[in-house]
Amino acid sequence: MRRLENAFWFTFAVPTVGIVLVLFFAPFLYSAFGSFQSKSGQLTLDNYALVARLYTKDVLYTVGIAAFSLAIVLFIGILLCGYLRVYGNKLVEFLFKIPLFVPFVVVGHAMRVFLAPHGILNSMVAQIGLINLDNPPSLAYSWLGISLALAWKNMAMAVLLILGAFRSVHETYLEAARNFGAGAIRQTLDVLLPMSASSLAVASVLMFTSMLASFSIPLMIGGGKGAQMTMIDVYYRITYQGDYGAANALGVVSYLLASGAAIYYLRTVTRK
Repeated sequence: MRRLENAFWFTFAVPTVGIVLVLFFAPFLYSAFGSFQSKSGQLTLDNYALVARLYTKDVLYTVGIAAFSLAIVLFIGILLCGYLRVYGNKLVEFLFKIPLFVPFVVVGHAMRVFLAPHGILNSMVAQIGLINLDNPPSLAYSWLGISLALAWKNMAMAVLLILGAFRSVHETYLEAARNFGAGAIRQTLDVLLPMSASSLAVASVLMFTSMLASFSIPLMIGGGKGAQMTMIDVYYRITYQGDYGAANALGVVSYLLASGAAIYYLRTVTRK
């Protein structure tokens, strides 16, 4: 019976593993091999030398934006989910889950309109006399605009993952904290946060790797000058220069950036 059970689960897993191999592993190997090829097909390290010379700043820029956006999401998400876990509010929970159903392209366009120099945000602030619309500041077309857009888009995922982790903490722990006079913030920081640390780490990995691979939002909100996120560089390298070798090298670098976080995620899930 044991062998039969193992055979059943192996057969059940074959289609899923096959999809991963065909749609991810094989293309990655092809891309990784292509990163070591010149346009003439010769093996070379020139593509990586080009990435190091031209795109080091962009790689650091991408990591910085992803890390800053993640910090915003975690700061708001932890406090919000602590409030929802302690007090509960179905309306607030629903409102913060709305971005989950909004496509990235729509988020990019909406944030561009909202954060533009003469956009909705500046128009509202100008009504109370804080800025002059003749020379307005602009969050759009900047690293801060990209970070805010990515944070807003990923907030729904953060609420789902963090709130789920907080709700797995038994109510008796919170009751004990309340008996010692702990308010909602102390319950969140001293009880919920430490007891959900591993789940929060997994959630952070998922959101960080997603932000590293962002394309549509940086394309629509980015300024087009100075440092760019790596997926934008890959797009320009292929579309305008037809340089698949350098594009593949950038892709491999991006994969390596995410691989450390992914390894931690897999080890955490395996331990559970």
